[in-house]
Amino acid sequence: MDDQSPEHTSKRIQRYHRDIPYVSDRTIRTYLTTPYGRRIEAHRNKIYKKKRGKRKIKKEILDKRMIDLRPKYIQDRKRIGDCEGDFIVSGKSGDGILLVVTDRKSRMPFLEKIFPISIRNMENGIRRIKKRFPEMKTLTLDNDILFIHHKELERKFYITIYFCHKHSPWEKPQVENWNKIIRRYIPKGSDISQYTKYFIQKLEEKLQRRIMKCLNYKLPKEVLAEHRKRKKKH
Repeated sequence: MDDQSPEHTSKRIQRYHRDIPYVSDRTIRTYLTTPYGRRIEAHRNKIYKKKRGKRKIKKEILDKRMIDLRPKYIQDRKRIGDCEGDFIVSGKSGDGILLVVTDRKSRMPFLEKIFPISIRNMENGIRRIKKRFPEMKTLTLDNDILFIHHKELERKFYITIYFCHKHSPWEKPQVENWNKIIRRYIPKGSDISQYTKYFIQKLEEKLQRRIMKCLNYKLPKEVLAEHRKRKKKH
């Protein structure tokens, strides 16, 4: 068959070899499954071996400290400095992400635009937030691959990092709540790279002035200011 397909062989016989009986491609395929045709089929399988795409190796975050190990006082919002973090991402045609970090007790939110997206720029974003909120002691995150060097982050910023279980956003409810509010100003599908630093700064300040029932109708910035005032006295 000269490595030809059954379909092409059948058509060739039909058009150019009227001196021999016509056979359909189905008949040829049936013949290849018989003991007489298996050697031909084995040869064809070598020639037409399907190329397999390269397996994409998914990077895993190793040595994670899971949320199950988080002390009860963090769960109960007993102190200022225990935070949750998450990303708001751009639409398919956009670029850049927004890093959102919030304190669990005071609900104080902090925003940082990450563009271009890289581990270094994400770390710089956390550094800027840590400068504005030096009280940060712990950070509960999802499993985004940007946090693959979480042990290094802990050393750099003197914080303890906990990870939620995969596909469990309810384990960091406060930052998820802020994300919903932020989406009123940065709708889904937006290109975050197009938002200016000034816009992000003003949005952060606006959220910090949000009246919250869970804070007895105080503002997050007021709760943090009261905490800092008490600390100074002591």
